[in-house]
Amino acid sequence: MDSRSFLGLTRIGDSSRFSMPVDLRISTGGYFMYGGAGLGSCISALETVSQRNLVWATAQYLSFAKTDEVVTIEVTLAVNGPQITQGRAVARVGEREILTVNAALGDRNFVAVGQFLKVPTAPAPDLARAREHRSEVSGTIHDSLEQRIVKGRTLDQLDGTLSDGNVVMWVQIPALIESVDATALGILGDFVPMAVGQAVGLAAGGNSLDNTIRIVKLVPTKWVLLDIYIDAIERGFGHGRVNMFAEDGTLMAIASQSCKARKWKN
Repeated sequence: MDSRSFLGLTRIGDSSRFSMPVDLRISTGGYFMYGGAGLGSCISALETVSQRNLVWATAQYLSFAKTDEVVTIEVTLAVNGPQITQGRAVARVGEREILTVNAALGDRNFVAVGQFLKVPTAPAPDLARAREHRSEVSGTIHDSLEQRIVKGRTLDQLDGTLSDGNVVMWVQIPALIESVDATALGILGDFVPMAVGQAVGLAAGGNSLDNTIRIVKLVPTKWVLLDIYIDAIERGFGHGRVNMFAEDGTLMAIASQSCKARKWKN
């Protein structure tokens, strides 16, 4: 299975429009589409229409797509240059706009390359503990992703004390047979809200306001190591970033988000 099949994304003929049912497996325990699935589907649509590789994409989340609704995505290529395409994708349910994604796509040659972010030290995924999930709803995105904590607190350890704001975890999409691509990284980069509760030691998380992903280099890998940092929580909002590494230590992407911080309901 590739990332588009995982999402259930279908192109409508040869047009620039796509359709995606919001199945439970790409939904949260609150029965709405997982934000990373929204960004990932728009990335797939943009790459398909432009026939170019993603450089960066930024999503603004405007509303929720509920489980069992159908999302339609329309791609517009605003500028199509010899090396770079600038475009946007708008996802809707009926007339209701769910999210808007702006993006740049393309590849260029340059005389030098370099990776300056260092991969954190981490045991192999099978040696890290499985992440606990508070939701009792089965079959959601939490079951679609396998998550193993390298650095982070258990639910019982959320005692109201502040941490250093850093969570490290391995994540994979078991259903993917093909290697991780930009679409899959869009799905996997939506973990800043999860780390909000870890940072402040509360049973808390958040709802994403945005999500920006910058693709560095794609290499074959099954697992992705997420090095998550909460930079600040103020005025009811959390702000953070995620460095995304392949199993061989290659920096594949950098993501960043702001979210509405909120405590979980008992």
